[in-house]
Amino acid sequence: MDTSQTSSPSWDQLFDIAAAQSGHFTTQQAAEAGYSPQLLAHHLGNGKIFRVRRGIYRLTHYPADEHEELVVIWLWSEQQGVFSHQTALSLHQLSDALPAGIEITLPASWRKRRLRTPSGVTTYYADIKPEEREWFGPVPVTSPARTLRDCALADLSLELLRQATHEALERGFVSKTELEEVLSVLEPFGGLMP
Repeated sequence: MDTSQTSSPSWDQLFDIAAAQSGHFTTQQAAEAGYSPQLLAHHLGNGKIFRVRRGIYRLTHYPADEHEELVVIWLWSEQQGVFSHQTALSLHQLSDALPAGIEITLPASWRKRRLRTPSGVTTYYADIKPEEREWFGPVPVTSPARTLRDCALADLSLELLRQATHEALERGFVSKTELEEVLSVLEPFGGLMP
């Protein structure tokens, strides 16, 4: 028997979960706090929470966060995705890259899954090692070295790749030894020289 459905609801527990995720929570997390689907529907009806997308909710009066759209995408990925590529460049404030959408890397084993990817989201599939990820507030993002490597392999414009690499080196985010693949992409085009 699933005891999460029979435990008494704990608003404090649900609030703590949501507070760590910019005011958001999933149906599963609500169940863990003792909230049945019927009780969620009740709180939807009285305006205490609202539905952001299927299976993801937000506390109505929780303060807005600048990057809360990332939290929604991360919860959509069942907390398995890691923000990467140009999204990660932007979060690390490397280069002038302005991503057209959100890029997230999902586990390699998900490649065969049939996913209904949210609009404006590009997915990649790879296994990101723990040392290749960092936290940006409540969501994971690829480390600067992994981000630069991913961008080099995804054919980011040479100008942006060179700029991002320079900035990462100057700010001490990476060392040249961590950037072999990036430097090999830049080498035929003058290396790091602008």
